[in-house]
Amino acid sequence: MGLYGEHVLPRGVNWCMARPEFAEQRAAVLADVAGRVLELGFGSGLNLEHYPSAVSEVVALEPSRVARRLAAERVARSPLPVVFEGLDGASIPLADASVDAVVSTWTLCTIADVESALREVARVLRPGGILRFLEHGLSPEPGVARWQHRLNPIQKLFAGGCHLNRRIDELVQASPLRLEAVEQFTMRGPRVASHLYRGTARRAPRPRTT
Repeated sequence: MGLYGEHVLPRGVNWCMARPEFAEQRAAVLADVAGRVLELGFGSGLNLEHYPSAVSEVVALEPSRVARRLAAERVARSPLPVVFEGLDGASIPLADASVDAVVSTWTLCTIADVESALREVARVLRPGGILRFLEHGLSPEPGVARWQHRLNPIQKLFAGGCHLNRRIDELVQASPLRLEAVEQFTMRGPRVASHLYRGTARRAPRPRTT
């Protein structure tokens, strides 16, 4: 990862993503999750305080060891048990059908092999389990989208592989998951990075037997 990616970037992300406007969005996307939850890109634990009481355990997937250290205080304060598992979002070291929900907030933009990651999400979800996601991505405004495409190589270089121009809805639709709902909106901030996709996808329930 190098000095910048391993030490500087996680601290910058922690500082930037702790702003109140992000907290409001986190609370909204996490409101209905329950049971054993896998969080992709756990980062510095900024979602922890927004999990509802119906959550029994958080399995944290986070590749950055510095981000894990930054999360330590939040983990210690949380009433939820947090278990760290694995370092690679595209390969999840959990058994099939072993979690009730998967959460991804500002993470699918960065995973290099995002298609494999979504297949893994479908694998580890129990039948009927949900993926709740909140991601930035390609804007429907042509002028903004043009700048997103232009700036994407720079963004990837300085933001740990983060893409400005991914169509999150299309990525989820192309996965084994069933996209149930998606809302697109723009929050305050630089327009190239402020168009958000918030939604729910579900692993198909187990067929009934007669």
